[in-house]
Amino acid sequence: MHKFPIRIYYEDTDLAGIVYYANYLKFIERARSEWLRDLGVDQAALKDTGIVFAVRRVEADYLSPARFDDLLTVETRPIQLGGSRIVMGQDVLRDGVPLFRAIVTVVCVALNSGRPTRIPASVAAALFPQESPG
Repeated sequence: MHKFPIRIYYEDTDLAGIVYYANYLKFIERARSEWLRDLGVDQAALKDTGIVFAVRRVEADYLSPARFDDLLTVETRPIQLGGSRIVMGQDVLRDGVPLFRAIVTVVCVALNSGRPTRIPASVAAALFPQESPG
């Protein structure tokens, strides 16, 4: 499981002083990017080969509000690997208490066609080492 810290700034909140709901999607996006980076997956290099990741589905549950100056942690964990898709769970927590939960499905897409394409073996091995042969 990957952990990524997020500090809540004034710009992240609405008029009521709580985190605006759409900002959680930004937080989990940043955490996914950092998770891939920490695993050694270079998204810029993948893009140079004509492959990118695109979010296909997000199932989100807003459990409790975060507020200005909170220090949150985004936890990302892989759930399932398919030929062209990755399903992961992402939780946003404050002091270990979940505030937001999401199941995110990301698809590997060929830039030239916009169609799903097989996840490169090296990326699959980095994300799910337990499922890799050898």
